[in-house]
Amino acid sequence: MDEVVFKPIGYVKVINEKEAELVLKPELRDALDGIDGFSHVFVIYFTHKLSGAKVPDKVHPKRDTKLPLIGVLSSRSPLRPNLIGLSVVKLIERKENILKVTGLDALDGTPILDIKPYIPERDSVPDATIPEFLKRAEGSNTDTFKKQLT
Repeated sequence: MDEVVFKPIGYVKVINEKEAELVLKPELRDALDGIDGFSHVFVIYFTHKLSGAKVPDKVHPKRDTKLPLIGVLSSRSPLRPNLIGLSVVKLIERKENILKVTGLDALDGTPILDIKPYIPERDSVPDATIPEFLKRAEGSNTDTFKKQLT
């Protein structure tokens, strides 16, 4: 299989710096039944604005040249072989086929490929580890990230 084709189920509508709406196709309204019982959801999207960009083999995490070069697949770089983005966002409310969220790092108009509920017992890995250089770099950013999701 050489090619996989996805069709967007909706798009991102940025409201302001913190909030966005996930506007799904109206015919998917019933597919969202029950989603409002979850506090957080995964959003899988296509970083369409990067289409055609050269994907490097190695990058500096967070574009910080003080950090070592690592393989792009070992990073959170938006430049990826398939340009697929993933965010865990806080679900604020659902109105019909629209989900209002905070913590999304996608641009206005970004095509949404899928939405999945975040289940802490399954999706959180308590004994997960990260490289030492990233621990040092994350220091001050960890609290900022947690605040975005709350």
